[in-house]
Amino acid sequence: MIELLKNLVNNLGYIIVIAFIVTNVRSFKKILQKDAFNKVDLVILSIIFGGFGILGTYVGTEINGAIANTRIIGVMTGGIMCGPIVGIAAGLIAAIHRVVIYPIGITSVPCSIATVLSGALSGYIYIKNKKRQKNWYYGFFGVIVMESIEMILILSMSKPFKMAFYIVKNIYIPMTFANGIGIALVILLIQKIHNEKEEIGASEAKLALEIANKTLPYFRYNSDNAYDKICDIIKKSTKADAVAITDRERILAHVGLGHDHHVKGEHFLTEGTKKVVNKGEIMVLKGEDEINCKVKNCPLKSAIIVPLKEGTKTIGTLKIYYAFEEGVSYKNIKLAEGLSQIISTQIEISKVEKLKEMANKAEIKALQAQINPHFLFNALNTISSFVRINPDKARELIINLSTYLRYNIDVVDEMVDIYDEIKQIKAYIDIEKARFGDKLSIIYEIDENLNLRIPNLIIEPIVENSVKHGIIPTGEKGIVKISINKTEDESVKVCIEDNGIGISQNIINKVYSGEMDCNKIGISNVNTRLKIFYGKGLNIEKLKKGTRTTFILNERMRKDELHNSRR
Repeated sequence: MIELLKNLVNNLGYIIVIAFIVTNVRSFKKILQKDAFNKVDLVILSIIFGGFGILGTYVGTEINGAIANTRIIGVMTGGIMCGPIVGIAAGLIAAIHRVVIYPIGITSVPCSIATVLSGALSGYIYIKNKKRQKNWYYGFFGVIVMESIEMILILSMSKPFKMAFYIVKNIYIPMTFANGIGIALVILLIQKIHNEKEEIGASEAKLALEIANKTLPYFRYNSDNAYDKICDIIKKSTKADAVAITDRERILAHVGLGHDHHVKGEHFLTEGTKKVVNKGEIMVLKGEDEINCKVKNCPLKSAIIVPLKEGTKTIGTLKIYYAFEEGVSYKNIKLAEGLSQIISTQIEISKVEKLKEMANKAEIKALQAQINPHFLFNALNTISSFVRINPDKARELIINLSTYLRYNIDVVDEMVDIYDEIKQIKAYIDIEKARFGDKLSIIYEIDENLNLRIPNLIIEPIVENSVKHGIIPTGEKGIVKISINKTEDESVKVCIEDNGIGISQNIINKVYSGEMDCNKIGISNVNTRLKIFYGKGLNIEKLKKGTRTTFILNERMRKDELHNSRR
């Protein structure tokens, strides 16, 4: 028995050495460090651990026609570390080899059955040990259990019984001891790979935070080249060959190789990006064929594409490219995932800050309207002219002016009932109509029962813009049409149309880009706030005569946007 134990321990050395070599192979480590195995990974792992089982058979020691072996080390290690599929598959591989290819002695069948059961038991340990702690401990005692079961099978199935008993008496303790020690050592070797995985995760999390610290100012103070700066910082920090950020349709920035055809402002060129936008899941592209760029001879050969999100909604992607195939490692993936989460959070924070900034601008605009000396002077002058000739009209105008001013002063809540906004618009219009008489005509097409709360001062600035900058400068009769109607999908469509001088394309461009002069921020402010609240801003059209401005208000969309921005 002592001599057999020495042989088994000596043979165990071969298993440990080979296990050490395999666990340091990059491709093997890359598979084991994954958070989830795909079908190909499971097949590869099953073959590897099944191969360890076969090796354990070949390096075993013959005793009376039986083989004292270390076969279950590979099988049980595979199941405990990689799950029941790998454990059972590796057990089947090693068992079939034992009974078909190497059917020596009277114990081949019971030993084969025990090998399969070992894979099943190890898979059960994997399922129960969810924290993945003390794997070596469970492996050691799992071996004791399985060796005991194997001996029972040998005694009950092998003939003659006397020889079977002799075999069990001589191999039970040596095999149990050698295999118990062996599986503990092999598991510790493989556990080291998992520990490296955690260390990599911590290291990449630290790097992601450093990148976040560097990029934060560009999110906070957004400018035309902010995303270019962010991509450049990520590229230098990750040592990637190119980095890009997109929204759901277009490239917002691309820095590095391929910038000649992956152009800022244009639609993205790869199908992978579309899939990530649609599915909201990370995608690793391992070669030129998977990247599938529409431009031939693109220097980008592999990539990680991660979704950027607001809550559960994918709003764009972060893409990290490499100039060689198979350039994406587990380390790269963990870093990209961390950057995705941090950038998504920074976008949400910057959006909330921008909302506050726009709210402050809206408040400033309201204050300007309250104290605008020209408006007040003209309104009061109009009222005074009616005091003697038409006191009732003067009283009506005073009420309109008080309504107009009270709305601007009293409204503190960012959201107001749409009919309060309409009442304030009508008060403003009645004052202006009293001034200009029949030169100003207003057409109202407003649906009833519009159960909707909207951002305050979101419609009135557009109406005011039509009167002041559309109708009045013509010196002729003008019409402003205000339409507020429900649509089929329960949204509310707002349309302000006038037949005035018409807005210039230059002003339209400035409104869309948010580059209006600070003393003319009214309509630009509305456009920005609409995009923040509802995801889409104004649609401004220059007509043959006049201007048409439309936008959509949707309570459900607003709730989704606000909910996402606050998460």
